[in-house]
Amino acid sequence: MPFKSSTREIPHVGDVPRHVAIIMDGNGRWAKQRLLPRVAGHRRGVEAVRATVRAAIERGVEYLTLFAFSSENWRRPAEEVSILMDLFLRALEQEVAKLHENEIRFKVVGEIARFPAPIRELVAAGEALTARNTRLTLTIAANYGGRQDIAQAAQRYFADHPTDVDSPPVAPEAIEPYLAMSYAPEPDLFIRTGGEQRISNFLLWQLAYAELYFTDLLWPDFDAAALDAAFESYRNRERRFGRTSEQVQAAQGA
Repeated sequence: MPFKSSTREIPHVGDVPRHVAIIMDGNGRWAKQRLLPRVAGHRRGVEAVRATVRAAIERGVEYLTLFAFSSENWRRPAEEVSILMDLFLRALEQEVAKLHENEIRFKVVGEIARFPAPIRELVAAGEALTARNTRLTLTIAANYGGRQDIAQAAQRYFADHPTDVDSPPVAPEAIEPYLAMSYAPEPDLFIRTGGEQRISNFLLWQLAYAELYFTDLLWPDFDAAALDAAFESYRNRERRFGRTSEQVQAAQGA
């Protein structure tokens, strides 16, 4: 069932964000600082993913979305792309069964058709195995781009509603069920590690009213304490969703 957009209704706001989306930036720089090959940073980054998933569950997060590989990352050196594909394959082989044991639902969004067949097969098997789990929904965005997501959603909408092409403007809520992450509420909190302060084509539609948090920590150094710092910042925000403070307070007191 698609979730309603925060641009229309005020969602419940708690001390812990229901949905956290993260750009995991800084693996290569982490390795470079230590005079190590970039692959060492990516491997350490996988460990940070494990730690973050555990911390998210312990704190009551319901949805965790991680940007693992953007549609623009194919521009990186071929050797590094090959290493990333191998790491993704190994992570799928080693981690999906553990996710299932911990009642975590596993999802992948993005154009995975470009990935090698073994990765595509493991993704499909992992999603099927964990489909009924409800403790946490872990989404990996792989070969994903926000603009591409919106464009494809529009294409799918008009394929289902061909007569709407010449009709009045299409309302945003009509497109939302066709987005890659229509199964999840919009992120409450967006985190980017590595010191950069941009969204980089990640969940452009869904981040419309997310709280943004940037940290200089490189992704391999991100841990439970770093997640707590992001949550502390989140708790100090007033989320108005285009409304006044008085309106939000009245809605929360209703």
